[in-house]
Amino acid sequence: METPLLELKDVSMMYPGTLALDGVSFRIRQGEVHALIGENGAGKSTLVKIMSGVLTPTKGRIFLEGEEVAFGSPLDAQRAGIAVIHQEAAVFPDLSVAENVFMSSPVYAGRVPLLSWKEMHRRAAAILEELGVPLDTRAVVKDLSTAERQLVEIAKALTHRARIVIMDEPTSSLSAREVEDLFRIIRDLKASGTGVVFISHKFEEIEEIADHFTVLRDGQYVGEGQVRETSREEIIRMMIGRKMEQYYPERDSRPGEVVLEVRNLSREGVFRDVSFEVRRGEILGFFGLVGSGRTEVMRCIVGVDAWDSGEVCFEGKTVRFRSPREAMRHGIVYVPEDRQLQGCILNMSICENITLPLLTALHKRGWIDQVRERRFAEEYAKRLEVKAPHVHVWVNALSGGNQQKVVLAKWLAAQPSLLILDEPTRGIDIATKAAVHALVADLAAQGLAVLLVSSELPEVLGMADRVVVFHEGKVTGVFDARACTSEEIMRAALGHGERGVV
Repeated sequence: METPLLELKDVSMMYPGTLALDGVSFRIRQGEVHALIGENGAGKSTLVKIMSGVLTPTKGRIFLEGEEVAFGSPLDAQRAGIAVIHQEAAVFPDLSVAENVFMSSPVYAGRVPLLSWKEMHRRAAAILEELGVPLDTRAVVKDLSTAERQLVEIAKALTHRARIVIMDEPTSSLSAREVEDLFRIIRDLKASGTGVVFISHKFEEIEEIADHFTVLRDGQYVGEGQVRETSREEIIRMMIGRKMEQYYPERDSRPGEVVLEVRNLSREGVFRDVSFEVRRGEILGFFGLVGSGRTEVMRCIVGVDAWDSGEVCFEGKTVRFRSPREAMRHGIVYVPEDRQLQGCILNMSICENITLPLLTALHKRGWIDQVRERRFAEEYAKRLEVKAPHVHVWVNALSGGNQQKVVLAKWLAAQPSLLILDEPTRGIDIATKAAVHALVADLAAQGLAVLLVSSELPEVLGMADRVVVFHEGKVTGVFDARACTSEEIMRAALGHGERGVV
């Protein structure tokens, strides 16, 4: 039997009071795409940190091509040929593409310890050409798209001749076209003999790109198998320990009066003549390809950005908020797409994050009432089923799905009249998605108006009452979600469909 490139045997990881991994075994072979599957908090991130040298396991053994190894640092793992492409690209935004690619392996001019800029750009260009990526090596990384930043990370991995590339939710912020480009690169890596560990919550992607899969649940190994020989339902059952009967909750929608009305809103070069309205108790979905203008409209509504022309009416009054704080005071909260940079403060506790917008209400004679603060945080953490020993755990210690729950808890605690959700289930597992969907449906049933922005068409059609479709900054259709087809929505998103009327 072929010796695996990398094998972990009976690995355990114990934190104070928490057993993150319990006797997990995992192996990746040469020229294989291996999907690592599990709910948020299942242990995937901890396993990746062990494979990449960030953590040293409490128990267990690691073998590299049959020889036992011990990684004392990420540099050790990197030298062994292991590279990690993170969900949030780990790049230096103010440096060039070439500088990022060779950050940890600088190119010197001969024996003299002076950088050879010409040679560095030449080699970077050669690597990008090998990947089939038309990127300017002198471009500043902060000016690149999310997809291009990920490609810079892949190029960096190739400078180390990585034999194992770990990709953690690599498609979470990519368009369909960008996903196709990434999958082409993954197939090329596979053909060259590289082993790829692919972490994703999107089953259609796993079914398309992965050969083998391993499932973790609650820090334990559950099982593995060939992707093509295992049904999606069986993998879901392995993930959550039961059948997932329904992805989206059934709703008896009865919208009330108009809460928000947007009339001919425009921002030069971004979107133009955008009009829609949402009613109390209604979930209004927004769909479009990446860059279509959906998020930019939401940012203008809550005062992050300014608009050039048009009108916004909230609860019957014309408004123009100068900041999200002002919007919140009027009863509008915005849950942004990027939970780590914009949604929560990672080096603060769950309690501090949840109660951050409510400090004025929680203070007493100039001091925060810590007992009330803790009780309030515990109430909302419990409502959203945040998995943590207590509310004083720092948010950066949580899984991505639990971080998202904290963000939702924070804004729901403000008890808004209008909730704007931008990609609320991006990068979270199927069971957590179902919990978020159920919560949003329950809030709408209680009379909350919801604007739901999502790049996942099944989510929009499964959750929304009506769908507003964007293409290149314009509304190209408004559809009844119960009466339209996914094909109609996609035609409108591509600018080819007739404008829907509801």
